[in-house]
Amino acid sequence: MFTCSKTYAEIPIAHRQHQHPGRCALMHGHNWSFTFTFGCRELDTNGFVVDFGNLKYIRRWLDENLDHACLLNRDDPLRDALVRAAPSAYKIYLVDNCSAEGLAQHLFEIADALVRRETNDRVFVTGVRVDEDARNSATFRAHGPR
Repeated sequence: MFTCSKTYAEIPIAHRQHQHPGRCALMHGHNWSFTFTFGCRELDTNGFVVDFGNLKYIRRWLDENLDHACLLNRDDPLRDALVRAAPSAYKIYLVDNCSAEGLAQHLFEIADALVRRETNDRVFVTGVRVDEDARNSATFRAHGPR
């Protein structure tokens, strides 16, 4: 298997960990970075796993959904109130788990579906690394053979 990686850096996103006992329960933000690792069994005619210039659909998805967004867990008790305020104040994006780990898994599922569709299943995602900031990161990787 061949792999390559593409990083999208410094995307401002807010979140809150409503069950956290400390400051992370408050709304706060980071400049997040996302590194997607792509895999394939056969390279394309250019000798690439994936042409980085053709990944605009991933950048577009990140811009439309996460850039300057506020991540909330679906089970956040303030979710409904925050969503009601959102149209005039901020962009909401709901996930099961808005931690770096949860976002890595979520982005894995999104990017894998996108890249498989765009490459007719030739390319797949093997992992996603989420850097919450310069000091903290989490990675979600595919389980077993792809």
